Amino acid sequence: MLSPQEVCTHIKQLLGYLVEVGLSSDQNYPFVRKGNNNIVEVTFPQSEYLSIALKNFSYAEIYENLASERAYITKLPDGALVTMRYLYNAKGLERHSLGFYPSPNLEEFQNSPDIYLEDVVYADVIARNIVPFPIRFDFDCREEVFVPVEHPKSHLTLGQYKNCRIPIAAPLTPYCFISFLLRNFYNTAFKKYSDQLPFFSEEFENSIHPEELKIVHFQVPVKRLSSLNTK
Repeated sequence: MLSPQEVCTHIKQLLGYLVEVGLSSDQNYPFVRKGNNNIVEVTFPQSEYLSIALKNFSYAEIYENLASERAYITKLPDGALVTMRYLYNAKGLERHSLGFYPSPNLEEFQNSPDIYLEDVVYADVIARNIVPFPIRFDFDCREEVFVPVEHPKSHLTLGQYKNCRIPIAAPLTPYCFISFLLRNFYNTAFKKYSDQLPFFSEEFENSIHPEELKIVHFQVPVKRLSSLNTK
C-alpha cells in the first residue's frame, strides 16, 4: 500500500507536471501532517475550508468560497479546482476525498470560441452545451460509516445529490485521479501532453463489497483484483 509520504510525493510530481505543461494557474503543494492516535494526513494549506462543499449551498456559492479561500491543490486555467486529501490510521488508508469543481461560469471562453479553440487547455470547455458540475471520489472504511451498497467504502458522487454514491472498486491513487480528469475533461490537452504525465504503478487494494458488484459500479486499477473484502 502507498504510504502517506509516497502519496504526498506523487501529488507533488503530478502538480509539477501540470505547471510545466500549462495546466495549472495556481497551486498549493501538499504536506504530511501527523495527528493524535497514529493519524497521518496528506493535506494542503487552506484545506479546512473544504467543508463548505458538503453544505446546502448552491454550487456557484460553493465554488466561489473554495476559490476565494484558495482551498484547492490546483486551479486550472479555465477556473476548475482540484482537491486531494488522504488520511491514514495505524492500519493503513482510512479515508480520502478527491474533488473536481469546474468553474460554474464558462461564458468567457464560450462567447469567444475562436480565440480559445486553438488552445489545447480550453478546447474542451468552449461548447455552449457544457453543464459544469462537481465530482467527488470518496473513501471511508470506518465501521460506523460503511454500509454495503448504501454507503460503499469507495464511491463516486456526481453533482450535489445527497444520496449519490456509486460504488468504486478501490480507493484512487493521485495518479489515477489526475489521469481520469485529464483524459475525460481535458482530452485535447491530455492527448498532446500525455507522454509527459508521470506514471505511478502503485495501486490500493480492492475494497468493494460483493453486494456492490451486483449493481452498477465502476472499476478502477486495484492491487489485487482477485481479493474482495467481504466484511
